[in-house]
Amino acid sequence: MRVLVVGATGHIGSYLVPRLVGAGHEVVALSRGTREPYRAHPAWERVERVVADRDAEDAAGTFGARVARLRPDAVVDLVCFTPASARLLVEALRPTGAFLAHCGTIWVHGPAAASPLREDDPRAPFGEYGTQKAAIEELLLAETRSGGLRTTVLHPGHISGPGWPVITPLGNLDPQVWRRLSTGEELLVPGLGLETLHHVHADDVAQGFERALADPGAAAGESFHVVSDRALTVRGFAEAAARWWGREADLRPVSWEEFRAASGEHAEASWEHLSRSHSASTDKARRLLGYVPGHTSLEAARTAVEAMGLLPDGRGTLSA
Repeated sequence: MRVLVVGATGHIGSYLVPRLVGAGHEVVALSRGTREPYRAHPAWERVERVVADRDAEDAAGTFGARVARLRPDAVVDLVCFTPASARLLVEALRPTGAFLAHCGTIWVHGPAAASPLREDDPRAPFGEYGTQKAAIEELLLAETRSGGLRTTVLHPGHISGPGWPVITPLGNLDPQVWRRLSTGEELLVPGLGLETLHHVHADDVAQGFERALADPGAAAGESFHVVSDRALTVRGFAEAAARWWGREADLRPVSWEEFRAASGEHAEASWEHLSRSHSASTDKARRLLGYVPGHTSLEAARTAVEAMGLLPDGRGTLSA
């Protein structure tokens, strides 16, 4: 199969492209050309590289036609963020009969009303990112169910792994969180710290896309969660992470008002993540695609922290 990956040198694509080459696919890697993949791999020597500025070409209405001219049997779209962009690609691919796999997000659910979340649970997305991704999913699956282009949507959690800033136990990217956990200093936690975060290693997301491409008949017209087996609570994540440095986490629950005053610009990111409190089920992806995550949430996060050079060594024992 000739597979075109849009956003190929990003975090997911850096793992997906070698997987696809290893599975015997002919791969076209489309990106802006501003960076190399997150991880080196000899498979990239067998990949056709295409440079394109999607934003500019979407604005000109030419991006979909460019993709179609590359004659893909399947397209993996890792960097589509608006329904208008998705619609342009669908319209261009519809006459080709290609299969389109789109990268969504578990944020399409909005605040969790039940746990674990299932793909067909009632949703109340909020914020531009979650609502736009929910609208894209609706557009794509309606297209397929009406007899048009075959599409599928995969929803990752908090993508983690080497080379990517990992979401901390407080639901933000504040490096001081890791420093305080590593030194045993007090860490302010908003509320009781029982909200959940659902990380996933980028290679597991790549596995989900690989499996969807291996069985388009099972994937078409469906959406799937691609996350680790279990989410982590704020408190559980922080306590386990502190043990990476041989420390006990010193956690002090505070109100959101106090947390915002102390955390500054990072408080909003914490609210965005923790107010959703997601824990997503992988049952559907396991049943229809054979998806089996290879990393726990904690393992995925630790690989990122190791790559940031924050651990005393590159080894150590991972807590479950």
